[in-house]
Amino acid sequence: MNAPTPNAESSALYQSALTTFGSLLEQARTAGDPEATAMTLATVRAGRPHARVVLLKGYDAHGFRFFTNYESAKAGDLAGDPWAALCFHWKTLREGVQVRIDGRIEKVSAAESDAYFASRPRGSQIGAWASLQSQPLAARGEFDTRYAHFEARFVGAEVPRPPHWGGYLLAPDVIEFWYGANFRLHERQLFRRDAAGVWSQGMLYP
Repeated sequence: MNAPTPNAESSALYQSALTTFGSLLEQARTAGDPEATAMTLATVRAGRPHARVVLLKGYDAHGFRFFTNYESAKAGDLAGDPWAALCFHWKTLREGVQVRIDGRIEKVSAAESDAYFASRPRGSQIGAWASLQSQPLAARGEFDTRYAHFEARFVGAEVPRPPHWGGYLLAPDVIEFWYGANFRLHERQLFRRDAAGVWSQGMLYP
């Protein structure tokens, strides 16, 4: 059998990383993790990092997807600096497993955002219209009033996707699998893509 070309080998390494991620995600769900798709999203604005937990809504060879308000604080960060990082932490696996993913983020297509928005519960759809995400809120009643307004506006009709709401895709260039062990003798497997787009695999000291 001929040896694989560098490109084929690189693609195989990336696919291996995605397969490992998928297997761990499914293991976390099976182990009873209450929110296995929860991931910390870290962004940067003016040199200061910001982190929050969002939910993974899909992944494939193109990258990892999540959805949010395009006028939120995280969206403002990404508009200024599209580089970001994700971190999953599954305490239910082994002695704990983390997956770190770094890369560049861009918006998904309007069609993809429409399709996902249509799958959301109606209450969440109305909430996307009502929430001025990350803006100051004087009192909870103000938000409740806005929700009631949009609930009445769309009564008896489908709720369209707000123009300020949609998805993002993080295209990874670093994926690290961190496997916890006793005495901090952890195992760290690193997949990295270089500037030419070629993936490599190695290990890191814990």
